[in-house]
Amino acid sequence: MPRQAQPGQAQPKRAATTRALTGLLAAAALLLLPACSPAAPQGTEAKTLKVAYQKTDSFTALDDVLTAAKAEFEAANSGVTVELQPIQANDDDYGTKLALSHRSAGTAPDVFYEDTFKVRSDVDAGYLLKLDEHLASWPDWANFTEAAKAAGRADDGGIYAVPLGTDTRAIWYNKTVLQKAGIAVPWQPKTWDDILAAARKMKAADPSVVPFNMYAGKATGEGTVMQGFYQLLYGTGSTLYDEQEKKWVVGSRGFTDSLRFLKTLYDEKLAVTPAEALDANVWKKVFGEWLPKGKMGATVEGSYTPSFWQKGGAYEWPGYAKDMGVAMFPTQHGQAPGGVSMSGGWTLAVGAKTKNPDLAFKFLSTALNRKNALAYDVDNSQIAVRSDVAADPAYQAANPFVKDVSELVEVTHFRPATADYPRISSAVQEATEAVITGKQGPAEAAAAYDAAVRKLVGEDKVIQK
Repeated sequence: MPRQAQPGQAQPKRAATTRALTGLLAAAALLLLPACSPAAPQGTEAKTLKVAYQKTDSFTALDDVLTAAKAEFEAANSGVTVELQPIQANDDDYGTKLALSHRSAGTAPDVFYEDTFKVRSDVDAGYLLKLDEHLASWPDWANFTEAAKAAGRADDGGIYAVPLGTDTRAIWYNKTVLQKAGIAVPWQPKTWDDILAAARKMKAADPSVVPFNMYAGKATGEGTVMQGFYQLLYGTGSTLYDEQEKKWVVGSRGFTDSLRFLKTLYDEKLAVTPAEALDANVWKKVFGEWLPKGKMGATVEGSYTPSFWQKGGAYEWPGYAKDMGVAMFPTQHGQAPGGVSMSGGWTLAVGAKTKNPDLAFKFLSTALNRKNALAYDVDNSQIAVRSDVAADPAYQAANPFVKDVSELVEVTHFRPATADYPRISSAVQEATEAVITGKQGPAEAAAAYDAAVRKLVGEDKVIQK
């Protein structure tokens, strides 16, 4: 599945034009260097920086940016070699392999790609270097939004990671499929019942169509909660975590109602089949087959969605801008603020075991400078976290939906930034899987989740609502 946030996801290839532009910029930078290389800064001779990051067949945007940053950095720092270490894995497996590398100083990376939802737990594990002193002397830091800065903040108030971009979630729908079912476009459901009514119309008009996709189950990992369950939960007025009390919420009616909606969607065959939902690669059919071929009415997905279909993307679809529409996911009964979104994002961090913290941060700042951040955000359809990138004409013209998905920041929510969160997320995924497979009813699955949370964090860290 696409980036979430989110485990089990992948991302699109960079647009060919931007890849070419990045290459030209890197080449130009090299041509502008003096005939002789600059003297190596004191203490940097013959040093190697290891940079670990995720790369898949459909997510090469970061690889392209880091390759350009490597050329730029090595040209400016004689005697220093940047060793790029791409990890071929989905999000879950990437996290596992990265954690294993951190166990030894010999294998731990100097700089690495880090999901925002793992920052605090990985700080607690001792994997991330505190960056406050380095950030204080980096002029570019002033261009990052306050929300972006907070994404890399840990419990001690320090900043441990710098974001590449962020995202939102929305309903992406195929206009033709909806219109064939007699549904007017642009479409904006006001309640959950509106979604079900539209899905039933699509099913009646063409039984072969998948009317409305929402990920569920453990196979799609964090995508299940970011593109599925949390859209529902936060639209009920309930929350996963009480920020004021610093406790996990159990016993909420909203949790059960959210599971009940998923049960209806799957029981009435308005979504993919349970077997398809439990396939970690179901997203490939969503983006590569069902939506482009008019076999799916709508899916809940991230703002990065167009980058799958743009020129150079994993599933090029020249007509996507004309055929697809975007709608805000509604609250349960249409109550204020009327809609829900979720935001996540990925960062770059410096490893706590690095022997060259100054050089490591210098590379991080090179990879996240204005030029490289623009290239990454454009090709990965990310929402910019730098004000100068957000104002750039190239960013604003990147895809026809950038305005729509950026506006959803007004109704967005973020996952709890706590060390306990990854285990809680897994418990939520298990609850959704139990419901869509018929193993448990919504109330039973919600009760099992409550019991799991109590066991995971202790009775003193839960609150009944």
